[in-house]
Amino acid sequence: MARTLMRFTGVGGQGVLLAGEIFAAAKIKTGGFGLKTATYTSQVRGGPTVVDITLDDEEIFYPYANDGEINFMLSVAQVSYNQFKKGVQEGGTIVVDPNLVQPSDEDRKTWNIVEIPIITIAKEEVGNVITQSVVALAIANTFMNAIDKDALIDTMLSKVPAKVHDVNKQAYELGEKYANEAMNK
Repeated sequence: MARTLMRFTGVGGQGVLLAGEIFAAAKIKTGGFGLKTATYTSQVRGGPTVVDITLDDEEIFYPYANDGEINFMLSVAQVSYNQFKKGVQEGGTIVVDPNLVQPSDEDRKTWNIVEIPIITIAKEEVGNVITQSVVALAIANTFMNAIDKDALIDTMLSKVPAKVHDVNKQAYELGEKYANEAMNK
């Protein structure tokens, strides 16, 4: 596998850091190299947050993505989308929650913009808004085919309490379903 560079953006409290941590841990668990680098403001909740995820079969010597190197971005906050979209390569895929992020016409010409209502899926279909990071995880993995699905789910379940395993599995399946539907349009 070639190096995969993904970016999740949101605001503090939305779970983007956890999603990055799960991806990196799952890649390491499957015998590769994975790391996440996170940037967030001093505002714990509500400030712009970005996590870059680097996955590779080879050792990773430089943990940061240069502008234009990111293969895939997922964003659930306009402020973070605006601030961090320039890191995505031209023609790359950016998944946005259309209730929270409105890309410009120019953005739509530059990137493959995909709209999936991530927060609504977590809140209304799963019944637990906190699962939005798992919905996002499934969407990213479905688009990028970055990690074996079972390994990713096992890693995700190891990071959440047993009492919420079922709801998180449901969130993953729904994220995967919506991603597949979007890819087949």
